[in-house]
Amino acid sequence: MEIIIVLLALVVGLVIGMPVSYALGVSALIGAWWADIPLQAVMLQVSSGVSKFAMLTIPFFVLAGAIMAEGGMARRLVALANVIVGVTRLRGGLSAVNVIATTFLSGISGSAVADISAVGSVLIPQMEASGYPRVFATNVTITASVQALLVPPSHNAVIYSLATGGTISIIALFMAGVVPGLLLGLALILMCLVYAYRDKHPRGVVVPWRESLRIVVDATWGMVTIMIILGGILGGVFTAIEAGAVACVWAFCVTMFIYRDYRWNDLPLLVHRTLRTVAMVMTLIAFAAAVGYIMAMVQMPAKVTAFFLSMSHDKYVILMMINIMLLLIGCFMDMAPSILICTPILLPVVVNFGVDPVHFGIIMLLNLGIGLCHPPVGAIIFVGCAVGRVSMENVVRHIWPFYLLMFGVLMLVTYIPAISLWLPRLLHLA
Repeated sequence: MEIIIVLLALVVGLVIGMPVSYALGVSALIGAWWADIPLQAVMLQVSSGVSKFAMLTIPFFVLAGAIMAEGGMARRLVALANVIVGVTRLRGGLSAVNVIATTFLSGISGSAVADISAVGSVLIPQMEASGYPRVFATNVTITASVQALLVPPSHNAVIYSLATGGTISIIALFMAGVVPGLLLGLALILMCLVYAYRDKHPRGVVVPWRESLRIVVDATWGMVTIMIILGGILGGVFTAIEAGAVACVWAFCVTMFIYRDYRWNDLPLLVHRTLRTVAMVMTLIAFAAAVGYIMAMVQMPAKVTAFFLSMSHDKYVILMMINIMLLLIGCFMDMAPSILICTPILLPVVVNFGVDPVHFGIIMLLNLGIGLCHPPVGAIIFVGCAVGRVSMENVVRHIWPFYLLMFGVLMLVTYIPAISLWLPRLLHLA
């Protein structure tokens, strides 16, 4: 009964329009009151939920990503991708540029929304001017941005690590997301090429070698950020938290002193937006910790495990059921609260079936990322429609092949653990 009360309070709060973080807090208090758990214990969980040192990873990477996405780095990475694809003169080369540029920026920003805003604002008009349908360009940008949820420095990978109580290494999650992220990008490029040859999209344009050299040198400053984040962490030079801090300093210096595309007067607004984002995430984490505590006290993970065992004892069937459930949740709830609510419940279930927690983290990130591309709540599709200046109805009408492609990648990631675990194990991280 306690479980029903907590979930009912959460659903009622969301239905009446209460912010997700406050709905979590209220449901935790109501659940504690109903189960005779001292309210002081709930408040202690709220406090301890945001008292972990690893929390510093979030503001550092959010700020670094914001500086690089708005400071001209994205435009230079798009130009670099255009040089790479132009050499091949592939039909539909500009759509491949879109995916590759998003891959580069994903390894810097860690944010799907930042990728759409930065890459989409440059490439969607450019693709339309070259003869691509605007809705196709928008759909490519929307789905390509899901890579940012997988590859390092994914903000949501950090949130998943925190949702497990810090028992899962952030670095292991970062490395586990590399191959699935690249697999998704490769699958999208292949789909773009199929569309290109079917619909006679224009070929990529070869960039003159002098111009190419200038573009490569110019974009190198941005690419160094990826080497700082990954090379520094894997080389043992600094931790994931310190990598975020170093990335902030590097991004600031490159943007303000080398590229000089960003005005000093705009910095306070950028910092203000970053602080708002971080405050929202921290509030979510604090109240989600309280909800997780209540769920643990009423033995919800054990009851959910028993429920799945009553349905099947086959690990692969259970994983499919969880995938379907997460896909539905992702359509109606934003990614961070979904991770914070579902992880304490589902992680014990999958561990009981022998699924590696790092592997399950990547399954959850990709699964909920697909939900962000779907109405009614998906932040990615809303931002994509705004940047691409196309209607939601038109996007949804044409995005179904991309959904099927992402679902196919999800199935591969779910049922072939080596896709996620090969690199962490190679580096002795998992």
